[in-house]
Amino acid sequence: MRAVVQRVDRARVTVDGDLSGEIGRGLLVYVGVATGDGEAQARWLAKKVAELRIFPSDTRPIDRSLLDVRGEALIVSQFTLLADTRKGRRPSFFEAAPPEQAEPLVAAVCEALRDLGVTVAEGRFGAMMAVESTNDGPVTITLDSEA
Repeated sequence: MRAVVQRVDRARVTVDGDLSGEIGRGLLVYVGVATGDGEAQARWLAKKVAELRIFPSDTRPIDRSLLDVRGEALIVSQFTLLADTRKGRRPSFFEAAPPEQAEPLVAAVCEALRDLGVTVAEGRFGAMMAVESTNDGPVTITLDSEA
């Protein structure tokens, strides 16, 4: 699993003009599922997102976690995170899991975050989404799950 995590003041996602998910202060998390990923990777990613210390404290610019600041998470599925661009000009997505495998694992990430006490909003799997965000920092981190 691969994720791109952005610290935000706010973020929202719409599908065909309809609001799908919206958060205030927290993390906008784009999630890509690779072939071979499973529940263990989903749980690992959720825990890492919840505990990643990328929010400021009174003394340090990067010190507190999403749980510490009681922030929210907006999860957006993004198979293009698994793009292979090493050859040619057109990305290959052979490492991306098929939708029937990826969708339940993105849902598992959301559920695991909720189990950790995080308020979670979601995009709509497989839809063309419009994502708006106000980045804070900006702070952007890429996470790759352990095999």
